[in-house]
Amino acid sequence: QVRLVESGGGLVQAGGSLRLSCEASGSISSIDAMSWDRQAPGKQREPVAYITDSGYTNYADSVKGRFTISRDKAKNTVYLQMNSLKPEDTAVYYCKITQQFQDYWGQGTQVTVSS
Repeated sequence: QVRLVESGGGLVQAGGSLRLSCEASGSISSIDAMSWDRQAPGKQREPVAYITDSGYTNYADSVKGRFTISRDKAKNTVYLQMNSLKPEDTAVYYCKITQQFQDYWGQGTQVTVSS
């Protein structure tokens, strides 16, 4: 069983920064990719950023230049540094890992950006 625990969400003013963390534990063998998605009220879940085992990263156009994804392999932890936050970034942020063709999700952490 794989367990993902996210932290770092909260309330911030527009222009501010937050750093999300997600630690994977349990039956971790070889993580292929780690990623962050988000879901705003009344909207579908959308991908935000991902990082592969080799360190390749990719971002949604809406967050390019503002968000940075990174990982600590030794700690099985993925981070999302979010700068220059906008009210439209308000959402529940979910981390996901892909391991041996299976996806595992965290419980989500709320990010609220006030204008």
